Amino acid sequence: MSTLLRKVWDSLSTRSISSSSNSISSVDQMTMYIQTASTGEFDRIPLDIFIQILKILGPKESAKMSLLCKSCKFIVCDNRLWIYFLQNQNEPWDSTFFAETHLRSGPLRMLSNSVSDLSFMSIFGQRAQVPGAIIIDGGSGYCKFGWSKYSAPSGRSATFLEFGNIESPMYSRLRHFFSTIYTRMQVKTSTQPIIVSIPICHYDDTESDKAARAQLKDAIHSALFDMNVPAVCAVNQAVLALFAAKKVSGIVVNIGFHQTSIVPILHGKVMHQVGVEVVGIGALKLTGFLKEQMQQKNTYFGSLYTVRALKENLCYVALDYKAELSKDTKSTFQIASEGCFTLSEERFKTGEILFQPRIAGMRAMGLQNAVALCIEHCHDAELMVDDSWYKTIVLAGGSACLPGLAERLEKELYELLPSCMSNGIRVLPPPYGVDSAWFGAKLIGNLSSFPTSWCVMRKQFRHRSRRKFMW
Repeated sequence: MSTLLRKVWDSLSTRSISSSSNSISSVDQMTMYIQTASTGEFDRIPLDIFIQILKILGPKESAKMSLLCKSCKFIVCDNRLWIYFLQNQNEPWDSTFFAETHLRSGPLRMLSNSVSDLSFMSIFGQRAQVPGAIIIDGGSGYCKFGWSKYSAPSGRSATFLEFGNIESPMYSRLRHFFSTIYTRMQVKTSTQPIIVSIPICHYDDTESDKAARAQLKDAIHSALFDMNVPAVCAVNQAVLALFAAKKVSGIVVNIGFHQTSIVPILHGKVMHQVGVEVVGIGALKLTGFLKEQMQQKNTYFGSLYTVRALKENLCYVALDYKAELSKDTKSTFQIASEGCFTLSEERFKTGEILFQPRIAGMRAMGLQNAVALCIEHCHDAELMVDDSWYKTIVLAGGSACLPGLAERLEKELYELLPSCMSNGIRVLPPPYGVDSAWFGAKLIGNLSSFPTSWCVMRKQFRHRSRRKFMW
């Protein structure tokens, strides 16, 4: 190591110390030195140069340097050095920082930790040891699955068409669903923990809905533990989408396959007592309405997948619907083996039914009204002194990716709500598109404290089940 240090020192000592723009030292960095006899000829290396040496050495060798002497240990353990190492990992640093400062303590203690209270050297080492997790985001339309160490989901399947309604807590259906996903991933169930998204369903705060939510969660645990999965983390899909946006509190607007849910969340917990709003318009309705419009122009489709492709590639939401009607919005898209399709007003009329359902002949509340109602309920509940917690609105779901949707919804909310409620409202598009909930689960699966702080272990679940049976 001394040879390597000598080479690095020779290369760095010729540079001007003032050129080190990335120096970690924050106070009097030109005059601070490592002063200890145990470092030999390196006992008066300027601190910023020594930090540069540690950066070049990398995390493993830097950790070894902490064993040389107390001065080295003091410098090597500095959070700023290990933040630098974390910034150079594959994971986006802002997501890693959010996860480690907000989520590492688990779902029951989701308050921001002070950076000074954390050891990022320990966090770096622990993250390297985390085995990762299998992630299954069983959306109402499409299921996304993969390993948390992957950069994106490794596979997808049509949930409803292939497996039926997995929101219904039937043990056999859930068991078949999970078994199929494991087979497609070609992994053994006993090797790693699993993170599962819980569908947004059974919305009310009634005793029957509480029991239904508990039954669904219990069925998920039972099916997985009977498959010999070692640990299970089951989190609400809307909560995971919020985590992907690096928030623990806010309102998630999830445009699902059959319906749209407006979910208030405080510190990672769904506020059922405040009220989850539901609008009976989802991705299927949008796709169906586009198909109807095209059929009126004598354009017919053999498959809804073709219509969906047109929706995803050509449709958008107009900021001003009336003004958009007077514009030339014609555009063409080619689908392999299907040919070219040209859309004009259909491009923005399709998404408009979210705000004006009557256009499609539906009697339903407009999305802006449902979100405004949820905001009013959050405001009236007075759950926090600071009311900013519900002013971040995160969109989720495939159809929420329609360009212009976030801007239109934000505009509508400012027009609908009084300034005391609307000031500070931000509507964010899906942070990772259709995969937002999967990426929220990925943050949990790569935490330095995973799986201990987030998972139910098989033994825990069996013990709890036995106690329930005894009572």
